[in-house]
Amino acid sequence: MHDIRTIREAPEAFDAVLARRGVAPMSSTILELDSARRAAIHAAETAQADQNAASKQVGKAKASGDEAEFARLRALVGEKKAEVAEMQERAKALDAELTDMLMGLPNVLHADVPDGEDEDDNVEIRRWGTPREMNFTPVEHFEIPGAKPGFDFETAAKLSGSRFVVLTGAMARLHRALAQFMIDLHVEEHGLSETWTPVLVREDMMRGTGQLPKFGEDSYQTTNGWWLVPTAEVTLTNIVHGLTVEEASLPRRFVAHTQCFRSEAGSAGKDTAGMLRQHQFEKVEMVSVTHPDQSMAEHERMTGCAEAVLQALGLPYRTVVLCTGDIGFGAIKTHDIEVWLPGQNTYREISSVSVCGDFQARRMNARFKPDAGGKPEFVHTLNGSGLAVGRCLIAVLENGQQADGSVDLPDVLHPYLRGKSRITAEGGLE
Repeated sequence: MHDIRTIREAPEAFDAVLARRGVAPMSSTILELDSARRAAIHAAETAQADQNAASKQVGKAKASGDEAEFARLRALVGEKKAEVAEMQERAKALDAELTDMLMGLPNVLHADVPDGEDEDDNVEIRRWGTPREMNFTPVEHFEIPGAKPGFDFETAAKLSGSRFVVLTGAMARLHRALAQFMIDLHVEEHGLSETWTPVLVREDMMRGTGQLPKFGEDSYQTTNGWWLVPTAEVTLTNIVHGLTVEEASLPRRFVAHTQCFRSEAGSAGKDTAGMLRQHQFEKVEMVSVTHPDQSMAEHERMTGCAEAVLQALGLPYRTVVLCTGDIGFGAIKTHDIEVWLPGQNTYREISSVSVCGDFQARRMNARFKPDAGGKPEFVHTLNGSGLAVGRCLIAVLENGQQADGSVDLPDVLHPYLRGKSRITAEGGLE
């Protein structure tokens, strides 16, 4: 959420930074609403002062026997009391309207973010690995003979509808192994704190990270008001919701493996084949809470943590900076990591790592107490996939596929598979 004081001080600059996202000028509307809210607050305070002054005189008028003055003052107290209530209610309503307006606006962008309209304008900053040359035509994950027996889309459709999958046998085991490997790597080598969190959260938690109010249609809500998390970013970031922590405790770095749920609103007809885009999926999520001076460096560090997973698995990838037309609502800068999928003959997103500045912290009221003293300040928050487990499964299968329909598996996964190193053409592990 944006700081109203910043908008008051530099409305034109505020409009200019949001114009990079294609947002029409909003400062005049915001400031008009803010002015009305402040006027209502001032009117309530003035009426309260008049009420208090009249109340003090009521007793004196009664004691002096001046019944006319006593009646006038009593009527004035009642009138001012009603005015206070009316102005307080108006201020409350205007404050809620202003808050909703500010919450509906996206974050400002870092100066490094390139201008552009869509994903075609994202800027590549590096590549790692070379796509393997295959002496046969590679196929997509769900067409690999050794993988086919483990993907049951038909049963999943019967159970739940489209965009679900039942994994069995080698696929289920490989999927689990990948998640365990990622968690171990992030905890043992990257120093993240392993965390297990709920997947059902209160509405305030979704508001805190920016999923609400603007993107409610993208998530699922239960009949009793809980929301299913679209990512563990929601729970991990909100650990500091409403807290004022010591500066010395920063940065705080978390990682969690959870189920995630997304309605995929607006994606009809997109990536319907296979398990690339699902309503229910698993992800290993990283979240950092930092001092404002450290957040950009932390962004690079977190990107490196996600890249390290792909490097350990031997999967070629490229890293891009998202342009103004493709970056997410709450981010000031985002790196997307795209893994090579030979079955599609292209790179596809497997991780987004974003720095959000104090945008989420303001929504959550999450602050830190400076070691040197002074007023508490808002923390900065970052989040990133480390990685999406299902997409990583796809990449391992497609990059490891062999001409005979079998799949060679990365060395780092062998210990998680009790020494097994490949999926046979018939779908077994050996």
